[in-house]
Amino acid sequence: MVTFWIGTIVFFGTYILIASEKVHKTVAALLGAALMMLIILPGPNHGGEDHEATQIGIEVVENSSALHSAAQQTAANLALSDDAIKAGKYDKLDTFARYSNFDVVFTLAGMMLLVNLLSGTGLFQYVAIRCAKIAKGSPIRTMILLVFATAFLSAFLDNVTTILLVAPVTLLVANQLGVPPVPFLMAETMASNIGGTATLIGDPPNLIIGSVANLNFMAFLINLAPFILLVMVVYCICLWAYYSRRMHVTVEKRALIMELDENAAITDHSNLRRGGIVMLLTIVGFLVHGAAGIQPCVVAMSGAALALAICKVNIDHALEKIEWSTLFFFMALFILVCGAEQCGLMAKIGSVLELMGNWPVPVVVMVIMWGSALAAAVMNNVSFTAAMVSVIAAFISNTPSFRAIECQHLLWWGLALAVCLGGNASLVGAAANLVTVGIAEKNGNKVSFTQFLGYGVPVTVGSMVLASIYIIARYYLVCAK
Repeated sequence: MVTFWIGTIVFFGTYILIASEKVHKTVAALLGAALMMLIILPGPNHGGEDHEATQIGIEVVENSSALHSAAQQTAANLALSDDAIKAGKYDKLDTFARYSNFDVVFTLAGMMLLVNLLSGTGLFQYVAIRCAKIAKGSPIRTMILLVFATAFLSAFLDNVTTILLVAPVTLLVANQLGVPPVPFLMAETMASNIGGTATLIGDPPNLIIGSVANLNFMAFLINLAPFILLVMVVYCICLWAYYSRRMHVTVEKRALIMELDENAAITDHSNLRRGGIVMLLTIVGFLVHGAAGIQPCVVAMSGAALALAICKVNIDHALEKIEWSTLFFFMALFILVCGAEQCGLMAKIGSVLELMGNWPVPVVVMVIMWGSALAAAVMNNVSFTAAMVSVIAAFISNTPSFRAIECQHLLWWGLALAVCLGGNASLVGAAANLVTVGIAEKNGNKVSFTQFLGYGVPVTVGSMVLASIYIIARYYLVCAK
């Protein structure tokens, strides 16, 4: 009981620190993880209980040889020997390797390397300037094109990286047009979180969900991308209706935009060609990784290694540009959640969900979706997802109404939509939100927590209503048959 309360205090205390922003989120997460490893989580036992249990199992089979044929005994002994080898390897793993999800961590690291390499070529600046010129200097058309470009890029790149690449050029375009940049930046931030929902690698919560639920890149692309495209169309229609009469520019300002040379933004044609080919190959790798039985981290790191090998870059400089604070934040979060599971906190939270065990499936999914969207907005969607996936997995395994694989997937898709779309609601809901506000403030455009709510809450509520309709329709079309 003491262990339970210590683990609970450490878990919620860490989340409060992260949400308060009084301490850097990575520092807070690492402190919580350290306490979990020191107090709650068992370390390597080098031939401890798990290994001994396996050896006992082998002895039992050997003693029961009279009850089995020679072939059966051999098969059983081989299976248990294999388990013993695996158990022995697990026993020797260090504590970080036991409790961190390195599939997620290395997928992020590989994509960071690829994106940083391409960003040095000027590709993303080219895209932003080209969008503004295609719109012929019309502010609302420029906004719509930038929003779609941001959403598309976010489906294949990390949301934070996408904002870091698009926002500076957006500020330039807004300045040239003579219009306030904040509506553009807010619209792009919402689009990055919406667009990132479409794929496995588009938003970190999806990576976590895909890893636990065994859902690959193609599964996300087929089941979520078409719906996300619909959400983006509705979102852009709303932007047009709201801003079309609120933004006006002179003919002279439009002419300044048309004078911008997008080709001048490309600073490294050689690396653009090579890096672009590698990025395309990596995306193809993600499309087929499920069928090929390859983990996403292998695809991402293979792409990064190939890019570093064939592109002319300073390797040390490229590695320095990896967002190490984000990677350590993820590793610490996984350890924190494992500590909460070890002390019994997740089982307690799961028991609350079990009260819904006899409820209709669509009602359960709706409750979890809207509750998750609210929680993601309050405590950051990545942090919440890291804690919630284990609870959902336990709930699915213990609830008869979710034994059908279609119903299980329905709940996972609902959770993915909720945490990604819910991240738009508040300043702390997603990392991209904080980055956008930071860039805006550095350029003299302060966005308060309350102001962000004014932009984010309507988008979140609207997109969640659409998501709810989609999930309910999906239930009656697929699960209720």
